[in-house]
Amino acid sequence: MAMNYDIYLVGVGGQGVLTMSDILAEAALRKAIPVNVFPIKGMAQRGGFIKAQVRLGRKVTGPNIPEKGADLVVGMELSESLKAIRFIKPGKDFVLLGHLWLPTAVMLGKAPYPELDQVQEEVKAAGAHLLYLDPEEIPLHEGAPVPANIFVLGALLGHTKLGRIFDPREVSNIIRHRWKTGAKRNATAFQAGLEVSG
Repeated sequence: MAMNYDIYLVGVGGQGVLTMSDILAEAALRKAIPVNVFPIKGMAQRGGFIKAQVRLGRKVTGPNIPEKGADLVVGMELSESLKAIRFIKPGKDFVLLGHLWLPTAVMLGKAPYPELDQVQEEVKAAGAHLLYLDPEEIPLHEGAPVPANIFVLGALLGHTKLGRIFDPREVSNIIRHRWKTGAKRNATAFQAGLEVSG
């Protein structure tokens, strides 16, 4: 398959952003699609910023997706999503999970935190196709929320052009074999993302 497709993922520690990039890379390798993954971590503890860039189709590529160069931006947290808007190509897909992670400075009233409406408006102003995922739509399995990153992966495969590159069944198989003990939870998460209203 001759194609170039760049994915920019952002979030905070504990959300599984790097795991998402690993799964996408494995899916690419299984299809013999050249793939380069470039992870960047902020503070190591939970809540520090995390981003990963997954670049498909190029045998040789630089580590950084340029501004207005991403075919897909995945924002797992509002504040980091706002910073990532400059990377989306007009006309491409921006998937936003409305997760709030308020840093201490915000909770103390010393720093602002973006409103959901602001982030959504700026995504649309950048010319992107917005898919908003409400955290309340993440289902429960045996009384506990399923992993948000697997839910979002399902939504990516079900509602963006990434679903034309990777077969959702193949990605589901990768997830199932990666965590055999949590197979049912992850299957519930992935299927819910596939079927979430776009």
